This record gives sequence, structure tokens and C-alpha cells, in this order.
Amino acid sequence: MNSIENPVLPGYHPDPSILRVEDNYYIAVSTFEWFPGVQIYQSKDLRNWELLGYPLTETSQLDMVGNIDSGGVWAPCLSYSEGKFYLIYTDVKSRRGAFKDTHNYLVTAEDINGPWSDPVYLNSSGFDPSLFHEEDGSKWLLNMIWDHRKGTNSFAGIALQEFSVKDNQLVGPIKNIFKGTKLGLTEAPHIYKQRGYYYLVTAEGGTGYNHAVTIARSRNLAGPYEVDPTNPILTSNDDDELQKAGHASLVETQEGEWYMAHLCGRPVKEKKCVLGRETALQKCYWTDDDWIRVENGPSPQVKIKAPDLKPAPVPEQGEQDDFSTTSLKHYWNSLRRPFSEEWMSLHERPGHLRLKGQESMSSLHKQSMVARRLESIHVELETCLDFRPDNFQQMAGLIIYYDTTDYVYLRITHDENNGSVLGIIQSKHGQYDELLKQDISLPIQNYYYLRASIEEERLTFYYSLDGEQWETVVSEIDYTHLSDDDADLIRFTGTFVGMTVQDLSGQLKYADFKYFSYKKL
Repeated sequence: MNSIENPVLPGYHPDPSILRVEDNYYIAVSTFEWFPGVQIYQSKDLRNWELLGYPLTETSQLDMVGNIDSGGVWAPCLSYSEGKFYLIYTDVKSRRGAFKDTHNYLVTAEDINGPWSDPVYLNSSGFDPSLFHEEDGSKWLLNMIWDHRKGTNSFAGIALQEFSVKDNQLVGPIKNIFKGTKLGLTEAPHIYKQRGYYYLVTAEGGTGYNHAVTIARSRNLAGPYEVDPTNPILTSNDDDELQKAGHASLVETQEGEWYMAHLCGRPVKEKKCVLGRETALQKCYWTDDDWIRVENGPSPQVKIKAPDLKPAPVPEQGEQDDFSTTSLKHYWNSLRRPFSEEWMSLHERPGHLRLKGQESMSSLHKQSMVARRLESIHVELETCLDFRPDNFQQMAGLIIYYDTTDYVYLRITHDENNGSVLGIIQSKHGQYDELLKQDISLPIQNYYYLRASIEEERLTFYYSLDGEQWETVVSEIDYTHLSDDDADLIRFTGTFVGMTVQDLSGQLKYADFKYFSYKKL
């Protein structure tokens, strides 16, 4: 069988918004506090996906310095109408306690590769916005409504309001068109017009192990909406390989087949998903009474039937970056701010990535970190750096990172008695620790080699002075606290791996990285 293996986007790729324009398929996913904002993938066959890039590349489009962990870009919606791409997204500024500050914006482009416009502010009444394009040319914004009041349903329903292209703003009355089902936590609305109905797809049950996709329909855009009697149409059972199935969007192929993109998670240990929430596809069909169903549902399937499309070439997956290009490769990201000469450079020392140390791993503002998604639990990571610290406040090395409270960091620093030393910092739920009883003294030389091996829930660090002979630093560290599921407050990203430098003295001490290798085992 011509098949698709799930997840199609492994690693941290949540909240997929899928779209077809002619023969091209696109998926946009959330990026939260990682910059640039919103990843867009492209495919010709729904099986092989290539990262095109990011529409939100400037601070004029996305200013996240100071944003909280798991804030930033939530649940983008990508759509297309009359020769123009529309991207709606939320920039979440706060989410603790009763209140959520959720600002919704719209950017547009005539080409998927940009340039994308500066944002148009829409509203702040809730998150998960999407845009529905009516046949008459009118456009309608949907988003969930957040109710902060005591004793109310915080997920208060789905708001509908018209967006005026002429005025470039929302106009007219706001109507709550759907207050959800008994599953509750109603969010992630998308509307599709088919077979004389408006179909409202929502996520319910919360974006954890009770996550689900529900459907309702109406003859009128503003409702009332009839709930599918078989809801949820997608959700995970306890023994499914793909857990947390929910937050879905739909696409129709050129041949009239239907597919659903949705997020999922794959637990490694004790229901902890260190890769974060990933993107999967399910094949769908229509019933005689005009409801859409998931084939073999409601459980998500790992292997599904692929559409009858010409197979596309498998995109190249770069395993090693030697920093010989003039700009960073697409898979690299930074925290909350753009790449800039203020803190990184590819030309000051050609053939190297220079990172200038600024704030600590706890900072919500100016971290000097370049990292990529961990997309497998069987990988080997390696880097080589030239770093000459002068004091203990200067650090550089290889980091396995979830957020400001959870990371494991193989770092080089300076000790007053021993000069340059190598050690491991682990922050678990915000509690700082150093894993070695005594840091390893390093000789003065040009390069140091650092390596990490990840095998399921176990992380092992190594170092070398010549890149040939390797010594174990610490073996089999349990790093599963780097997951959505291991914190008191729910969080939404995933594990990143990469390079980082700190200079807490404010002197901008830099480290030069010669390469970074990511090898799937």
C-alpha cells in the first residue's frame, strides 16, 4: 500500500493548519517563544515535507522579548483567497492565573515565500484565531473566547466577526456561535463549507491526554450548530502509539480525497513526551448523511493510505552544519529575538558561528542560543568550539533545552584555581544543580569537542580534546523533565538541542563554533 507514516512532522510541531493551493500542500505550525515565528512546510504528496521557512522574521511582525515560557505564537491559521495568502496568529504575553493576554494579528503575502506584510491587529478576546473565506468574498474571523471570571467556563465559546479587507479591520457585531460539547475546553475553531453545510471543527478536552477533535454543522455561518452525534471523531485511547490527538484542520486533495492534520504526542517514559507535540495526518471520508469521519477512527493511526499523487523527492535532511554559508539554515532558531550582529555572526570568523554571551538560561530577554528541534529519541549530537573564558560568569557549550526552568547543559567555564573547566548544569523545575562533584580541568588549546547521545529517556555527555578519543562526562541522565508533561503549569513546546553562550559579567565574551552535527541513530 502507498502509505504515510505518522508523525509526518516529528518533534515539536504543534497545532497544524493545513492548506492546499493548486498542487502544493502547506502546513503552518506554532512556534511559541522561538524565533522566527510560524514554521511553514510544503509537500507535493502529503508524505514528504520540506521546511520552506518562516513568515514572521522581523520584530515589527513579532516582538517577543520578555514573553513568558510557552507564550508567543499560538495556533497559526494559514488560508488562501483570490491570489493572496492569509496568516492569522496569536502573540500570547501572559497565561498564568485567571488572565490571558492574547493578541491576534493578520499578515498577508502574494507568495508563500514572502515578503509578508506587517501585521494588522485584530483583537485580544481569546486565542486560536482562524479566517474563513465565504463564497461571496466576505471574510470572517473566529477565535475561542477566554472568560477570566470566577465561576464561569473559561473556554466560553467561539466568537465570529467579519473582517473588512477594505478597512483592514474587524467590523460589525461579535457573535458567540458555539459553546462546545460536554467534553469542554472548546478551542481551535476552523470552518469548512461543504455539501450545503458550514462544518465547525474544534479541539476539546484540553491539549493533553484527553485531547479530541469534535465536529458541528449548520446551514448558516452564524449557527445554530448541530453537534455530530458520534463525537469525538478523533481522540486517543490509552494504548494508542499516538497520544494527545486533537487540534485538527482539513484539506481536500486534487482527486477529492480528504485528510485531517492534527497534533499528537509520543510518550517516552511515564507519559512524558520529550519531543513535544508533533503533527500527524489521518485519512477521512464522508458518510451518506454528510458527516466527515476518520478512517479506522476515532483512534489515530500510525500508518495511513496515501493519496493518489505522484511521490515527491525526499527533502535533504542536513546532518552537519559547518557554518560556511552567509545565513543560518532554516532549521535553526533563537529564543524570543531575531538573529542579529548584536549577539551572533557568521562572518566575523569565516567557517564559524560566533555567539556573543549575554544573559543567563533563565532570561526571557537576551539569551545567546542557536538551537534546533529534537525530532528523534535516538540521536547523537556533536559540536566543536573555541572558547577562552576569563571568569566563572562566562560559559559556553552544548545544551539540551526545554525552557528557562528545564535544561541540561554541558558547559565550559573558568575556575579561579583550575582555569578552563568542563561541567554539567541541570535545571529541573527551576532547581539549579551541577552534576559533577568536581569539574574537569581542560588544557589551553584552540578547540574542544562536545558530544551528547540520546537514547529514549537517557542522555549521555562526552568530551574530546582532539575529536578522536572521547571520554564520558556523565552517562544516562534522565532528561524527561524536558517535556510538556513534567511541570505544574501546562506548557506547550518541546526539546531543542544546540549551542549557547553566556556572559553574566556583561563583557560579551564570545565562543566560536566550528560545526554542529545532528545524527539520527
